[in-house]
Amino acid sequence: MTIEAVLFDYSGTLFRLEDDDSWVDHMVGADGRAFDVHEKTEILRRMTAPVEQLVQFGTDGQYAWDNRDLDPKLHRQAYMEVLRRSGVPTDDQAAILYERLIDPLTWTPYPDVDEVLSLLAAQGIQVAVVSNIAFDIRPAFTTRNWDRYIDAFALSFEIGAVKPDPRIFASTLDKLGVEPEAALMIGDSAEADGGATALGCRFALVNAVPTQERPSGLRDALRSHGLSH
Repeated sequence: MTIEAVLFDYSGTLFRLEDDDSWVDHMVGADGRAFDVHEKTEILRRMTAPVEQLVQFGTDGQYAWDNRDLDPKLHRQAYMEVLRRSGVPTDDQAAILYERLIDPLTWTPYPDVDEVLSLLAAQGIQVAVVSNIAFDIRPAFTTRNWDRYIDAFALSFEIGAVKPDPRIFASTLDKLGVEPEAALMIGDSAEADGGATALGCRFALVNAVPTQERPSGLRDALRSHGLSH
């Protein structure tokens, strides 16, 4: 069946939260020592891992973690605890980092996003962004005029379902008016994003490496399903 819609994950697929010099001033340990590059990388990984639970919680913290992508308050509670348990010594520092996490304008797009979105639009193929997330990512698209390419945003905290729950994919396909067999899901998590295959969607996996290390990952994913030249 011809592909009529492509569904994209957000974090690690279209955009990535990356380290840069602006993070340095806020990444300081309890002894006043600046975090080294490995420590900063690990903290960012813990803030953006799509599925893995990388710290241990108490009962309340575990509930917040398990439901973080359904409720902004629980999201903040969970990630503030992740940051504190990852070596960020104060709530003030953790809050600064958390605000960076939930600001879509601090996220970096992969190099081929514009090319891929315009390519799909030129072919008349609908596009949706399907994300387990508890904050509004639309500004990341509107500021770049990419919102004109997006036919639907399916954000877990708005829909009330988290990937790989089939409901989030079914809701997206209903909005688009597309059958599962005519849709391709692209994401960086075989567990979460690959859940679309339970409905009959096709799936392409991309690697959530730093953006400059993946110049053509999205284009390659489309090509593997006959959608790119």
